[in-house]
Amino acid sequence: MKAILILLIFVGLYACDTGDKSKPSGAEGWLKGDENQKFETIAKQLRGFDMAMVETGYRYQELYWAGKDENWEYAAYQAEKIKVAIENGLERRPKRAASAQNFLNIALPEMGKAIASRDTIQFKQAFTTLTANCIACHVLEKVSFVTVKTPVERQSPVRK
Repeated sequence: MKAILILLIFVGLYACDTGDKSKPSGAEGWLKGDENQKFETIAKQLRGFDMAMVETGYRYQELYWAGKDENWEYAAYQAEKIKVAIENGLERRPKRAASAQNFLNIALPEMGKAIASRDTIQFKQAFTTLTANCIACHVLEKVSFVTVKTPVERQSPVRK
């Protein structure tokens, strides 16, 4: 009982720590400033929607090759990660959410159904629809110069 009381006091004191929150942190102290400045620095590193698109582009290619290889588990994994990458990007840039709704609510779930069917023809059709939705979103966001095409060269060493 006495040990529990001491532990509770220690935890309470630790929770009330009013230590210097502006002390540099991170590897070699690269995060400087008060807590708000540190959060701003981290947010700057995460960037806006462009980094979500970098991840999405990579996973789009992996999704394509997974379908071609009939590696359905890997395809499902990539489709889910595309969803997460876009949702995380939208959290940082909510003004882009309206443009992404068709992709997230129609094209991506249709891709999921095609993957679950394990039918290469259905997958190919869903991939074409997914690509068209990528392009449509880019047009809505006034970045139509970012064109998306079906991959032709495999860059990843992942194979079934």
